[in-house]
Amino acid sequence: MSRMILRKMRKNQKGVITAVKKDGELGRRIRDMGLVPGTEITVQGRAPLYDPVALRVMGSVISLRNNEADFIEVEVQP
Repeated sequence: MSRMILRKMRKNQKGVITAVKKDGELGRRIRDMGLVPGTEITVQGRAPLYDPVALRVMGSVISLRNNEADFIEVEVQP
């Protein structure tokens, strides 16, 4: 399995979050949405200009801006 930042994942690609590399208010907001290490995610889709990205996390769909997705490292499943 390879690691990459969430922003670079493609539609329908699955992975497991390995790290959230941001502290402070933004880091807390990301974690509060359930995006913590060990969580499985699937890229559900992207807006026409690729920002934001829609993610399926624990049965829900959430949206993240690319500048937020840059701080999330994912181990991509083949």
